[in-house]
Order: sequence, then C-alpha cells, then structure tokens
Amino acid sequence: MDIKNIMVIGAGQMGSGIAQVCAQAGYQVLLYDKNTTALENGIASIQKLLTRAVEKERITKEAKVATLDRLQPTDRIQDAEQVDIVIEAVIENMAVKKEIFTKLDELTPDHTILATNTSSLPITEIAAVTKRPEKVIGMHFMNPVPVMKLVEVIRAIQTNDETYDVIAQLTKKLNKTSVHVNDFPGFVANRVLMPMINEAIYTVYEGVASVEDVDTVMKLGMNHPMGPLTLADFIGLDTCLYIMEVLYEGFGDSKYRPCPLLRQYVQAGWYGKKSGRGFYTYE
Repeated sequence: MDIKNIMVIGAGQMGSGIAQVCAQAGYQVLLYDKNTTALENGIASIQKLLTRAVEKERITKEAKVATLDRLQPTDRIQDAEQVDIVIEAVIENMAVKKEIFTKLDELTPDHTILATNTSSLPITEIAAVTKRPEKVIGMHFMNPVPVMKLVEVIRAIQTNDETYDVIAQLTKKLNKTSVHVNDFPGFVANRVLMPMINEAIYTVYEGVASVEDVDTVMKLGMNHPMGPLTLADFIGLDTCLYIMEVLYEGFGDSKYRPCPLLRQYVQAGWYGKKSGRGFYTYE
C-alpha cells in the first residue's frame, strides 16, 4: 500500500507533533480539529518548532517551507474522504474515540487504515465499532513527538499482517523506531512507567521521603534523566490517574490501585505543569 495522504485527528500537543513529523517525512497532511482555536494553536506550535529547528541548524529554511506547504489545517472531518491513513490523537476517552472511529469508518475509502494514538485504551474494542477491524491499529507516539524516537505499534486481535506491515514501514519513514506490542492494558510503556510513578507517589503519601528526595534518588541512584514525580507533573496527574485506573480495571490487580494522594491532587485541580501546580509549583 502506497501512503500519500494522512489525516491527523486532534490538534493538541500530540496531534500537532504527529502532523509535523508526517509532513517533514514528505506526506501530505490534513490536521483536523473541530475547535478552530485549537487548530490555530496547533499550527502555530508547529511553525514555532520548525523555526527553532532552523535557528539551531537542524533543518534548512527550505525544508521548513516545504513542510508547512504539505500541511493543511481543516475543521471538516469530511475531508477524511481523500486520505490513506488516519491517526487519531484526541482525549483518552473510549466513548469519544468510538464515536470518531464510527464516523471515520463511514467517510474514508475502503483501503484507509485507521490508527489511534491511545496510550492505554484497548485497540480491540475501538476496532470493533468499525466494519474494517482488520485495518485498525494503535500507534502510540511518545511526547514530545518531534523529539522522541519510539512508537509502540499495537495490534488489536483483529489487525491483519498487511496493516501491521504498512504501519511499521510508515513509522520507519517518520524516522522513528517501532516496537511490536499486543493489545493489553497500558501496552508496554505505561504498564511499566505508571506503576513506578504511582509507587513514587505512595512513598510521599506514606511519609517515606519528600518529593525532592524521591526524585533525587531516581535521578542520581538510577540515572533517570528526571525524577518520576517531575515526570508525572509533565505528563499531567489527571492523565496518570486515568491510565492507572485503566490498568486497575483491566487487570483487576491491587498492585495497580491508584495512590489516594494522586486522586486527591487531581480532585484539587493540581494536574502538574499545565495547571501551574502538581508535586511542584510552576510559574
């Protein structure tokens, strides 16, 4: 299958990053968001990142112009009628994703592959709402997308070999490294990462050590580039809680029970860097 046209659904941080790397790789990209303000902000973010890349001599001015020329914003989901692959990157909510995939299944040509950037939700359940479950797959990019090299490629139980092979090749053309993951709660990245973050929160909750000391232990003792509590603030504590709840529900194992302190912070609106306060305070 020859992919030429890609649509990215959702112009937030993840969606705009995915759109950027696809356009930089030479694909014609439609960046869709029904919220025109979010769409404008997404395009502005891409322009800013490309300008910074030019200033740091990572790309040429000509490459920046060519990338932006291949990128088209749209608030019409009907434009999906002309694409070869759709990559959905909206909120981590199963009902929302099912609604989008049902609509995309109606709009897109029969050959179009439907991918989701979900970080934890079951691909198999998303695929089941379409008439082409064999062409539904997960592409879990890491944040920030233009920088991070990894993509988890997740096969639903229905995904066929052809779809997987096309997406694995696409990932390579995006200058990313793909890993093959089967459809289990949290996949690999979040199944390993989130319990570590949750346990770090428990050590604070139980008074074992301060926030700063927990992070210092993991940075200096385990050579992590940042501590788990700093990382949690950057991911968003609301997102961390949601993923832990998916793991807890999916496995029914108490080791995935979200720490009460994490739940309390989210209830208080302390989501981390994006809200100005989490385990640390941000200006």
